Amino acid sequence: MDRIDAMRVFVAAVDEGSLAGAARRMRRSAAAVSRAIAFLEGHVGTALLHRTTRSLHLSEAGERYAAACRRVLAELDEADMLAAGERSAPRGLLTVTAPVAAGENVLGPILAGFMDAYPDVSVRLNMIDHPVSLIDEGMDLALRISHLADSALVATRVGEVRRVVAAAPRYLESHPVIEQPSDLARHAIVAMTHFGLETWSFPPAPGSAVPRTVSFTPRLVVNTIRAAATAAVEGRGVTRLFSYHIAAELAAGSLKVILDQDEHDPVPVHLIAPPGRLSVPKVRAFVDYAVPRLRAHFAQLCPPPLKSL
Repeated sequence: MDRIDAMRVFVAAVDEGSLAGAARRMRRSAAAVSRAIAFLEGHVGTALLHRTTRSLHLSEAGERYAAACRRVLAELDEADMLAAGERSAPRGLLTVTAPVAAGENVLGPILAGFMDAYPDVSVRLNMIDHPVSLIDEGMDLALRISHLADSALVATRVGEVRRVVAAAPRYLESHPVIEQPSDLARHAIVAMTHFGLETWSFPPAPGSAVPRTVSFTPRLVVNTIRAAATAAVEGRGVTRLFSYHIAAELAAGSLKVILDQDEHDPVPVHLIAPPGRLSVPKVRAFVDYAVPRLRAHFAQLCPPPLKSL
């Protein structure tokens, strides 16, 4: 059996979460998929998958092997496309990762338009709120909303977002005025996992070099952006999110930014790719298509705070 072909079957099974899903994706019989995985397990001398009647799970060795397979397959696909030269039209599977909210609200519509423009390209969008290794996972691109560490990845800046404190106007009208970060200690806080569950930090006050920290006991703790925004709109308290998370609510007036004079510097947004991937036609085509649209989107999401005007 062809080992590269068996690797493709194995990765399909991992992606689909079942042998039956892999069979549908690869257009093969379930028996053929089972034989391919058995061949790989025999070749490496250990179990790669733990199977049940309804699902499968990677073994510890399988996790490492899956990452290696993705790298090998990505490099093979890249070699094929580079060999075809610039005349090769964008085609094949484009794999992209992004935070959940950005994937759903920002990147999703752009990907839909891209697929309409390039019918020979299919897309797999992996939405997850923590960074993944593009090289280990065999991903083509990632949308990252963070300050980037030095790396060999190729980054294209597409915008920036503010980390804002916001509340519903009706909440603000019926509670003490918030003029400085320390005032938050007297308010109901809707806290979210990624933005601080018991403390929020703010830049130093004018004339000081010491960052300010506000401690609180949250009234409500949630683990999704949508839950935090909804609770704030309902008047449950003050929350902290990125500006793009609540752009619709700010535009509608159901939430209002407060303490905009005390915000941290904006957080950059980049589209990043592993070295060499931009030479692949499908990746180059998507970057050319997405970058101007991402820049336009992030530019109009939320006006800058007054201190930046």
